[in-house]
Amino acid sequence: MIEKKFMQSRRHFLYQSACGFGALASSAIATHAAFASSEHGGLHHAARAKRVIFLFMQGGVSQVDSFDPKPELDKRDGQMLPFDDAREFANTRKLGADHRVMRSPWSFKKYGECGRPVSELFPAIGEHADKLTMIHGMHTEGVAHGPATLFMHCGSQNLVRPSMGSWAIYGLGSENANLPGFISIAPSIGNGGARNYGSAFLPMKNQGTAIGNADLAELKLNHVRPDAAETQRWLFQHELQKMQLERFGAAGIEQGSGRDELESVIESYELAARMQLSAPEVFDLSNETAETMQLYGIDQKQTETYGRRCLLARRLCEAGVRYIQVNYGDNSANPAWDQHSNLPKHAEHAAAVDRPIAGLLTDLARRGLLEDTLVWWGGEFGRSPYAEKNGTGRDHNPGGFTVWLAGGGTKPGFAYGRTDDFGHKAIADKVHMHDLHASIFHLLGIDHERLTYKHAGRDFRLTDVHGRVVSELFA
Repeated sequence: MIEKKFMQSRRHFLYQSACGFGALASSAIATHAAFASSEHGGLHHAARAKRVIFLFMQGGVSQVDSFDPKPELDKRDGQMLPFDDAREFANTRKLGADHRVMRSPWSFKKYGECGRPVSELFPAIGEHADKLTMIHGMHTEGVAHGPATLFMHCGSQNLVRPSMGSWAIYGLGSENANLPGFISIAPSIGNGGARNYGSAFLPMKNQGTAIGNADLAELKLNHVRPDAAETQRWLFQHELQKMQLERFGAAGIEQGSGRDELESVIESYELAARMQLSAPEVFDLSNETAETMQLYGIDQKQTETYGRRCLLARRLCEAGVRYIQVNYGDNSANPAWDQHSNLPKHAEHAAAVDRPIAGLLTDLARRGLLEDTLVWWGGEFGRSPYAEKNGTGRDHNPGGFTVWLAGGGTKPGFAYGRTDDFGHKAIADKVHMHDLHASIFHLLGIDHERLTYKHAGRDFRLTDVHGRVVSELFA
């Protein structure tokens, strides 16, 4: 009798310990996983796009050197003129300081039937001009990389808010239950870091899954392999967690008090188990043809890294991942396109991404995927039309810059909005970052005003209390 009681108590102790240790171990994994289902989801209206590929150009591409040529810069090159600069005002509380106008060192050429001017930095993208929807009147919040990057991803400069991809998965879920619904390829660890693909106060299962980081060329999911013993370990851990959840229910614990977190962890383990079989094949690029590898520039050292990222994005797109971010940048304090004193370096970065992006557009179109895939290209802000500190680079410019969209129900070969004669400020048909978010969500079938989540006593949404749908961008 004594032996039986001892065995029962020992079994109970091990059961409680295993569940507790399991929850602790799995919490670290949960912070890096995205999940396939959405209990909230459903379309508010007919969707034009099923998924998004966001090509993030970290650091801020110069609009006047890429897609928004300004003849006035050539005419006034070298002149000292006053500019109202948001970054300068943030530092000095003064407006209208004189700066030296600096022409673009690159020429522009008209492409396609639409006759869109594109810089010689992006000749391959230029060949797709008739597919692109240019937005020239962009403006945003934040004059430094950190705040502006967070605002672009999360709709807020300071408060910890869910990222756009997390909102999309919360609203729509994934098309493939065996893969995360939101993946960020090679994100930077700086300027917001994991917050840029985080779920904040949304359920943890809506968090993005990071593949590598900005300084790693290798693209793989850690700890995912088709191994029978490994799968059994995951399943055993999953059973322990389900037992713990049952204990919560028996104790009358509903939401909160750790139950929400445990439910998310359980779903993450279910997804992880399914991924053991499906993910390795998706991430294996070796079965692509030589022609496809060449199309993305993977046959050239200069374009190989970003080419692999773009090719993986297409494969994830085919596999049903809802929101895919393809980052170009690095982990430094002054990221990639941030040329304050060396504008010619734009050419190096452009050469690394031009061919891969063009290859992605070609590949999506020929596979019939561009019709319901929205491609979004851009950075957190643009750059000034004058030389910073009378030097050889350009400063940050949130007041007027260019992004472009392709596919997913957008109007091809179309340009919307306008900056002033110097490309400094958006002055006509302006599109705020909140407006862009609202418009992208509209194409996905989401009403940005109705996709909300109650937290800390108020309803939150990606666009806060702002944002208008720019229907002029739609086909």
